[in-house]
Amino acid sequence: MWIERLVILAALAIHAHAVDFSRDVRPILASKCYACHGPDEESREADLRLDMPAKDFDTKTFLHRITTADPDDVMPPPKSPKPLTAAEKDILRQWIASGANYEPHWAFQPIRSPQVPRKGAFQAPTDHPIDAFISEKLLESGLQPAPRANASTLIRRLYLDLIGLPPPSDTSDSSDLSDEAYAALVDRLLTDPRFGERWGRHWLDMARYADSNGFLGDGLRPNAYRYRDWVIQAFNNDMPYDAFTLAQIAGDLLDNREPRTENRELSPGTGFHRNAALNTEAGVDKEEARYQNLVDRVNTIGRVWMGLTIGCAQCHTHKYDPITIRDYYSFYAFFDNTEDRDDTKTKAPLLAEVSKDRRQTYVHLAGDYTRRGPDVMPATLSALPAQAGNTRLELARWLVSPQNPLTARVAVNHIWSKLFGHGLVRTPDDFGTSGEAPSHPELLDWLATDFMRNGWSRKQLIKRIVMSETYRRTSFPTRSSNPNELENSFYVDPLNRLLSRQSRLRLDAEILRDSALAVSGLLKPAIGGPSFRPPLPEDVFDVGRSSNWQASPGDEIYRRSLYIITLRSVLYPTLTTFDAPDAADACVRRERSNTPLQALTMMNDGVFVEAAQSLALRAMREGPNPLEKLFRLVLSREPRPEELARLQTFHAEQKARVVKSGPAALQVLGAHQKAISPAQATEAATLVAVARVLLNLDEFINRE
Repeated sequence: MWIERLVILAALAIHAHAVDFSRDVRPILASKCYACHGPDEESREADLRLDMPAKDFDTKTFLHRITTADPDDVMPPPKSPKPLTAAEKDILRQWIASGANYEPHWAFQPIRSPQVPRKGAFQAPTDHPIDAFISEKLLESGLQPAPRANASTLIRRLYLDLIGLPPPSDTSDSSDLSDEAYAALVDRLLTDPRFGERWGRHWLDMARYADSNGFLGDGLRPNAYRYRDWVIQAFNNDMPYDAFTLAQIAGDLLDNREPRTENRELSPGTGFHRNAALNTEAGVDKEEARYQNLVDRVNTIGRVWMGLTIGCAQCHTHKYDPITIRDYYSFYAFFDNTEDRDDTKTKAPLLAEVSKDRRQTYVHLAGDYTRRGPDVMPATLSALPAQAGNTRLELARWLVSPQNPLTARVAVNHIWSKLFGHGLVRTPDDFGTSGEAPSHPELLDWLATDFMRNGWSRKQLIKRIVMSETYRRTSFPTRSSNPNELENSFYVDPLNRLLSRQSRLRLDAEILRDSALAVSGLLKPAIGGPSFRPPLPEDVFDVGRSSNWQASPGDEIYRRSLYIITLRSVLYPTLTTFDAPDAADACVRRERSNTPLQALTMMNDGVFVEAAQSLALRAMREGPNPLEKLFRLVLSREPRPEELARLQTFHAEQKARVVKSGPAALQVLGAHQKAISPAQATEAATLVAVARVLLNLDEFINRE
């Protein structure tokens, strides 16, 4: 029944609005037509280009070719893996009927500063600009916004989003959360040193951070962590994003006279370029390895800062976006005269400019490092506003120039996605013509403008977002009071693109492990420093060349997951099971899967078993009602009467089982068994069983 409703609604949506070129038409042309009729001259067929207006565009012929049943005339041709659907043909037919007008691609247009919409019927009492933009879209779609989430949910959401840890148990009994108290909590968490750990992890995903080289040898990088520490500190200090960019693209070329970088440690930032995999095998072609390394730097900057798939132009002109192969190697030229160096004092991996015997850069034909094409000089992308100069520093300045239409939009979208589970643009590394258009383009531009106006402060941007009613809403869909209307906003907006509610998100792999350690009392809070090795079963090393794994001593193994050593050949299985990236490429958006292996990991993996044991003992120590204490520690709220009753029933069943099984049942206490008195052992073993259930609850594993 609900599928039928979605189909009906989708059909109604098409006819409810006039066909919009950017929203409706360009995605079809990009997906189905540009490969043969797009920017790439080499592959263009019939001298027809559909990515831009053409004087000789015959709309009658175009309409015939997309609608005919003749296999010799129909387009795309029958051999194409992407035929047009009936709905797509209808949209193109409407576009032709309305005049076949083109619009410039939104992402390449200057960032505007739109007016905040007038207060609408659903506007929050705070008059928050974000809510004004969101409310306008909800009104157009006839959707009601979800109510504000309750206090315990909001507190837990803020803690997990801002510092990546659950709130302490003494906040779970908060029955009321005034706006003033909420704002104070936001400020406190933004200044918490653990903020840098949480948000630094997001950036390290994009920086493809790892502690080893990769490839067959996978040699260690014992000082790679110095870049990680720099990132954490940069977030904690709220280093402006423009300065953060300059420091990583060209920190070696900066000095303290550079505006907005005064008294900031800049050099470790160029470790960004040193994070990629590096082939150091004997017999490797050094020039090929150097070429691949530089290509990685170009492609990563394109994806991370500009949200563009520049790498598609490495071998030929981009099939969908206005990026030529000459553009690609002109961009490549900014890095062609760099070399890897290590700081003489700290051994931190850095990048430096070569001062003599400089290379002449040229186009590598078909992406082949041995095939030499025309010479090129360093230059930015020709489809975007130009930047004078040919150094990496001038490239970095171009990236953060207010005239660059991409960088601020992309950065804002990254931050928004971490707070809602998806960005205003749902393809964060593809703002090009084949990516998705923003759900709220005016809001995106308003946020980008506000971001730059406020000195590129990420903390101010995050605070701006989390103070909105849009962020504070419950994640449960709203229901209509009118029986003639669809009873649930899920049917109208199943993917929550219009943001009538918050998103319910499975915790990131690291946060899941860290949360279990935190509620159990095991988590070691030390910030920064070298990576540690967690305990691993020996059979993990049946593949690869790594062996003789020695877990780090003492309580080092209870540090935050951010500090687990990332060996490209031996990734920590607990994290990869929950979709942690493999550091092969820049990870701009993590996938979220749901597999049986995850449930087995939560029940049986050593770190979660040990957390359950320590959690049970903590609840006994901190009583006087250990069962209720256990619930508060894990879920950050008081149990409802029916929940407590079920928990008590389960506790009684488990206690009877422990008594019946005798000493064998006490083995569940693990290493704690000898430290617990016989009088307490039965209760402790029972509480371990309860703790394991609570740690496996959907509510613990997800962020509401």
